[in-house]
Amino acid sequence: MGYFPFYIDIENKKCLVAGGGIVALRKVRKLLPFRPQITVVADRICDELNKIKEVKILNRKFKDTDIDDAFMVISATDDNKLNTHIFELCKSKNILINTVDDKEKCGFIFPALVKRNNVTVGISTSGKSPLYCKALRKKIEKSLDEKCDKTVEILSKYRVCIKSEIKSEENRKKAFERILEICGENYDKVDEKQILKIIEELK
Repeated sequence: MGYFPFYIDIENKKCLVAGGGIVALRKVRKLLPFRPQITVVADRICDELNKIKEVKILNRKFKDTDIDDAFMVISATDDNKLNTHIFELCKSKNILINTVDDKEKCGFIFPALVKRNNVTVGISTSGKSPLYCKALRKKIEKSLDEKCDKTVEILSKYRVCIKSEIKSEENRKKAFERILEICGENYDKVDEKQILKIIEELK
């Protein structure tokens, strides 16, 4: 079976990364735009990780108590026994755990991510083909342009008004669809009067 793609707000949530190498660095960089509280613990920390101001560094060996109060844990050490130990520890405490390159020891997996401002796309092959995920990511990156950003902003701007003014769920959908059409035609010069007229007609 595939993995269900939950989208969870991780801002200010505690994230522990066990391991201080390049693999750990890649995971940290993926997480940073979502602003969790990241702590990295390892007896060897690469220079790039040490330079990231948003990350708390514990330059020592992993301790079991490091996972206390963690929302999620990423195990990215080069020690299989330690990775297994961390996995079992997290599993016993119902803490989300991702063991890098070991799907059997994961409570969640990292998708290939495409993020542009408020639009985030996650791509997964359930761990079967990371290479294909990467290829799909590149295609999607090309489609998320300025037009996409502006369209999201416009739809968001009128969302509250549509929900409060239009009682019918079907008419709300029509309003969003018509505004989306307007954005597709000329996203950088959307006529507010035209949008307000649509809302008024569908009330």
